[in-house]
Amino acid sequence: MTIYRKLLVPWSLAFVVTGYLLMAPPNRAVASSVGDSETISGLLSEAKSEALELSDDSDKMVSFSRSVLRTQSLGNKLNEIKEHVNKAGKLLAKLGEAREAGSPWQQEAIDHITPLLKELASNTEKTIKHFNDNRLLTHRQELQEYCLVNYELAKELAAMVGDFIAYGETHAKFSELQKKVEAR
Repeated sequence: MTIYRKLLVPWSLAFVVTGYLLMAPPNRAVASSVGDSETISGLLSEAKSEALELSDDSDKMVSFSRSVLRTQSLGNKLNEIKEHVNKAGKLLAKLGEAREAGSPWQQEAIDHITPLLKELASNTEKTIKHFNDNRLLTHRQELQEYCLVNYELAKELAAMVGDFIAYGETHAKFSELQKKVEAR
């Protein structure tokens, strides 16, 4: 076999695999591999969207807490954040109910997301309480710190859910490719 052929075969395989991976739709729900729950995959996708919105709102709240905005504007943004946390909590409850039907990576995702979301919910409650108790002092450092912690938690939650979804998609693609190789 010539050097040309020795190089051509591995490179051809690499291009085929890369092409296959690039052809997959970018915004689809987590691809299902053996044992994955479609329900959990869909809920994780919803949780990721909610976490991204929560992160965005929390980022805005950090900016608001540093500016001289009306108390009502700050309160409205806090209510939006509270609504996102509540929606994420409902999704988490659904994930908990479906947990046993999930694959090991899905169960692990739920186990890791749960304490982070609970911490975020607790911090949101503390932020709202601090805000309500100190309405005339909304520019205070404590509010800025609460808002910053909320932002960091929301950002971490969004990244974690996104990482688990990416893992699930990669795992499904790997399983598909493995089946193709084994079939030869």
